[in-house]
Amino acid sequence: MPLQNRVTPFSEVVADPARGLVYGNRGCLHDATGTVRRHHNGRRWIACRLQFRGWHRHPLLQPGRFTELFFLDEVTAFAAGHRPCALCRREDYVRFGRLWAAAHPGETGADVIDVRLHSERHTGSGQRRHSAELADLPDGAFVVRAGDAWLVHGRSLLRWTPAGYVDRTPRPTREEASVLTPPSLLTVLARGWAPDVPLVHPTGQLHGDQGRSRRSPST
Repeated sequence: MPLQNRVTPFSEVVADPARGLVYGNRGCLHDATGTVRRHHNGRRWIACRLQFRGWHRHPLLQPGRFTELFFLDEVTAFAAGHRPCALCRREDYVRFGRLWAAAHPGETGADVIDVRLHSERHTGSGQRRHSAELADLPDGAFVVRAGDAWLVHGRSLLRWTPAGYVDRTPRPTREEASVLTPPSLLTVLARGWAPDVPLVHPTGQLHGDQGRSRRSPST
């Protein structure tokens, strides 16, 4: 039986056997039996490398330790509200901080970033969403259509599944969307975010196209 440690673009923690390409955590979410009991524990939600310095924890979901989470890719982690880890992804974290400070002058350091990001990703009772024109969203943004999460990928939208992207459809030129990715992380994507972990799962390239999205610096 798969563990409940996969994160969806809706920020939900689910059980699925498919392997994620990005690792992370948002504190200890499980009890002594390994059952997930809470959505998050604190504001520090991070996305990490799968491998770092040979560190390996086994078994997963140990009592009293943080809950090991897995994301399909970086854009899924962004949609769920996670940022790069300052330890295992130091170079990414530094570049992320520069992009963040350019959009939010005077805001530097993980604590300040996490406070704003938490207000953008969570309402107190669930995931916060916002509205935007589909044509203005950068590649890597996630939107909701008919209850599913769809990735903005050039001129297309790709439906997310735990195992990868399927069901490519043209991106409408005039449509307001319900957006999952927090506004500040949209800004990072719009400025050409290229991390050292997989940005988009390989199935995104298989089902996507070569067209680039229009990017709005005001997002």
